[in-house]
Amino acid sequence: MAEFTLDLNDDQKQVRDWLHGFAADVIRPAASEWDEREETPWPVIQEAAKVGIYSLDFYAQQFFDPTGLGIPMAMEELFWGDAGIALSIVGTGLAAVGVLANGTEEQIGTWIPQMYGDANDVKVAAFCSSEPDAGSDVASMRTRAVYDQAKDEWVLNGTKTWATNGGIANVHVVVAVVDPELGSKGHASFIVPPDTPGLSQGQKFKKHGIRASHTAEVVLEDVRVPGHCLLGGKEKLDQRLARARERAQSGGERVKNAAMATFEASRPAVGAMAVGTARAAYEVALDYARTRTQFGRPIIDNQGVAFQLADMRTQIDAARLLVWRASWMATTGKPFESAEGSMSKLYASETAKKVTAQAIQILGGNGFTREYPVERMHRDAAIYTIFEGTSEIQRLVIARTLSGMPIR
Repeated sequence: MAEFTLDLNDDQKQVRDWLHGFAADVIRPAASEWDEREETPWPVIQEAAKVGIYSLDFYAQQFFDPTGLGIPMAMEELFWGDAGIALSIVGTGLAAVGVLANGTEEQIGTWIPQMYGDANDVKVAAFCSSEPDAGSDVASMRTRAVYDQAKDEWVLNGTKTWATNGGIANVHVVVAVVDPELGSKGHASFIVPPDTPGLSQGQKFKKHGIRASHTAEVVLEDVRVPGHCLLGGKEKLDQRLARARERAQSGGERVKNAAMATFEASRPAVGAMAVGTARAAYEVALDYARTRTQFGRPIIDNQGVAFQLADMRTQIDAARLLVWRASWMATTGKPFESAEGSMSKLYASETAKKVTAQAIQILGGNGFTREYPVERMHRDAAIYTIFEGTSEIQRLVIARTLSGMPIR
């Protein structure tokens, strides 16, 4: 088991510097354009694929880093470049994590490569869980999956929303209800292969931030997928549902559903994204405070500005430490006994919102214009306290874990 350390090894430093260079040289120069266009930045994704960043091999190497720091380090550097473009580059990862968390070895080997494509023909994937009436309240999910035993097919019907890459993805991973009586415990995840009839893109959302990332509804109308597209297989699902029914009758312990397994695995990574955005805004504000003069001196000479920067840096470092701790715990198999994963996501998300707002304040009127990137960073930061579990949901998870009580 890898010991927890704050020192990156030489290989990690090399990867970090490589990613930082790509973020500085390729992502940042394109950030404003794709934010304005509100379109998927396919040329940037292709450049990432050409150098090996957008690939299964790269993410596998980071995912299996024995220290657990590979993924959060990568997320921080890419999102330091720009959150919208970075999310377009890494958005496929949530679907891939869904397959890794719930799929068989054969499913992992079959579907994850198809999510990425190659440098000459890049593809993306989408993880579809939220619904118009079921976001944080996953128990209210309405999308149904019914098994057609005669054909060994699952039939999916429903509407998903807030799906990154929804409708434009080569592979969709869809969470659906297979046993309505079990609530959130009666969910399962399904692969919807490319060009499957009945799947279509609904509304594409025009967003406040992360505009370079495609977000849309996914409509499923009598979508038929083969039995082998049920992640984990039917035998495993039947066993899990049977245990859930027994525990429901006896009032026993809760069983994690497929969507929550994916979110738990990805929350520290989302925290790292938030750290990257916060760090980017802090660095812009620090540089501005050093060079902007008022009343004959740099504004950083004023305690009101200097103390804000001190707080910003302290909060960013604290957020990174929480993310690294949770990532190390997840990789080394240590249970989140105090909801450390949710802690990391909560604190980093709130820090990103606060730090980007402070950066605008330090830049004054300039910070409020699109001539400086902190305005965009502040818009982007708003998403971190919302997606993959709102800050309120993170607090609920933490409070329930600490108290052992069904707090509502």
